[in-house]
Amino acid sequence: MLDLSQLRSFVAVEQMGSFTLAAERLGLGQSTVSQHIQRLETALGRKLLARDTHKVMLTGDGEALLSHARAMLSIEGQVQSLFKSHSLRGSLRLGVSEDFVTSQLPAVLEDFVRSHPSVDLELTVALSGVLYEMQDNGEIDLVLAKRRLGDARGKLVYREPLVWLARDPDRVLASGPLPLIAFPPPSVTRVIALEALGRNGVPWRIVCTCGSLSGLTAAARAGMGVLVQPRSMAPSGLKEIAAGRLPVLEDVEFVLVPRKGADQALVSALSEDILQKVRGLRSA
Repeated sequence: MLDLSQLRSFVAVEQMGSFTLAAERLGLGQSTVSQHIQRLETALGRKLLARDTHKVMLTGDGEALLSHARAMLSIEGQVQSLFKSHSLRGSLRLGVSEDFVTSQLPAVLEDFVRSHPSVDLELTVALSGVLYEMQDNGEIDLVLAKRRLGDARGKLVYREPLVWLARDPDRVLASGPLPLIAFPPPSVTRVIALEALGRNGVPWRIVCTCGSLSGLTAAARAGMGVLVQPRSMAPSGLKEIAAGRLPVLEDVEFVLVPRKGADQALVSALSEDILQKVRGLRSA
């Protein structure tokens, strides 16, 4: 019999790419997570994880185990939910901003989905401004997105600086009007960037507009121009432009905004899970 605690540690390490972050997420000591992995490898007689200088990765055997481990943990969650006297049921429409999805959403949602298998979660990914408009129209129950400083809507999850990013800062900054790679309106980061450039008299031009962060990242990695992103969500292959070379950008805040009239039990459960996971990841 495989130990579910060991499988839970294995899945967490795969998600987080780190024993330290996995331990923080699970509320365990790092040594405990390491012991779980060692015992699981001993039980199976296979090496499941490999380390390099940057992160922990799955071996071929680890990749073969992963889907089965997730299925076993999902069954455990379903059984626990079946016998809980107050298990959550129903549907919840969650809207998440584009940049948050690619960086932290899987780790945030997996435990909730596993723990509440009777909750149907409908996910919408879009720009923050679009999500707020959809929520105002009654189409989304809970929004996890950005707001500008001074905006009072929602419950603060965390605050983060925006940074200028480019593949080759020296070449881009020497190319005349600053070439910008940006989300379309009503993007929060786009507005902040253009206001900062305008206040400081920096000439600019939009060279790429795309509603997908993967598209913007591809353009930036191709050297087309400058991209603005929250610092912790900076895509690999891009360099942060040193302070003083471009105007300072104001911080943004990530917030949770519930819709009036939504199922409060479901909204509260998911909100608390998101707050706990995101703050735990950031403190780690």
